[in-house]
Amino acid sequence: MKKTIRDLTLADKRVFIRADFNVPLDANGNITDDTRIQKTLPTIRYVLAQGGAVILASHLGRPKGEVQAKYSLQPVAVRLSQLLGKPVQMAPDCIGAATEAMAHRLQGGEILLLENLRFHKEEEANDPQFSRALASLAEVGVNDAFGCCHRAHASVAGITAFLPMAAGLLLAKEIQFIGGAVTQPAHPFAAIIGGAKVSDKIGVLANLLQKVEVLMIGGGMANTFLAAQGLEIGTSLVEIDKIPFAASLLHRAEQAGVQVLLPTDVVVAEAVDNTAAYDVVSVQRVPSRHMILDIGPQTCKTFAARLQGMKLIVWNGPMGVFELSHFSHGTTAVARAVAASEAVSIVGGGDSVAAVNQCGVAEHITHISTGGGASLAYLEGKDLPGIAALQDA
Repeated sequence: MKKTIRDLTLADKRVFIRADFNVPLDANGNITDDTRIQKTLPTIRYVLAQGGAVILASHLGRPKGEVQAKYSLQPVAVRLSQLLGKPVQMAPDCIGAATEAMAHRLQGGEILLLENLRFHKEEEANDPQFSRALASLAEVGVNDAFGCCHRAHASVAGITAFLPMAAGLLLAKEIQFIGGAVTQPAHPFAAIIGGAKVSDKIGVLANLLQKVEVLMIGGGMANTFLAAQGLEIGTSLVEIDKIPFAASLLHRAEQAGVQVLLPTDVVVAEAVDNTAAYDVVSVQRVPSRHMILDIGPQTCKTFAARLQGMKLIVWNGPMGVFELSHFSHGTTAVARAVAASEAVSIVGGGDSVAAVNQCGVAEHITHISTGGGASLAYLEGKDLPGIAALQDA
């Protein structure tokens, strides 16, 4: 168990919060999606309600250790102040004399946002002096940036040598749900894994195989498993070098009594294009000039039926080319099936999260993860530096 923000005394303390404000911006520097900001609001409000002063730190984009105006966190300060209904001061930098002075002047209830951590190459290098400089700004440390916890960076891991950190409310939820799914899963447990490539999720598949009763595989990665079964899959995306892994996983699943469900029917077209003519065919009859771009309606029904009676469902990755409407039906069908189940449901990965939001079923999902790479690393069973570095309860 790790300490959380609820275990800390915050009144009249300067509280360093590592947040994940790596939000998308348009060409004019306007935030196009403020989900990541919204997700950290409960932690910020909790500190304010306890009488603490908030010092927020985040990276934005990949400025590669150089100051670049287009990666300034200024737009985040503006949006934060709108959402919180109170001013958010903007520091000129994340370290240095001027920033230190602003931090040390803060009174309870006030908020300071530091400038982009990655304007300093020392952040990604996990430099001890940089870590110490960040730590010197505050008296209490909180990590609420799950999406960064798989990286041993200064503000995530290095800082804890000088300023012990506890989990924020958002990070505590990620540890509870995703960590719990890996370490103490409820049974029966089903995992639905999609996305384009097997190579992105080898570790996840291998780890979950030891924990689940049912493994459902969709998306482009399913093609490699179909090929491993000797099926002809036309011009579909397939990772030839991963066919032996797929065959081995299917063999290990059979030996372990784990049911692996692959598509039995698929949506095919000659091009990845919404204007291309498409058809639904059996996986036994994929035309030679066509590619598989989604799971078919019968597969959707099979997956949905198998989810009934599960106690835990983890879903990561789309079932097809979700961004094109003709090939999005498999992903939306899975989103609805997961939401309709009575299981504890955990959804991660950009397209899976987008699907539950677009279908309007997000409130029926137990936990929607905010970390892409971090949730995959966690599901692989890896130790995440940002979580390992937190204080034990």
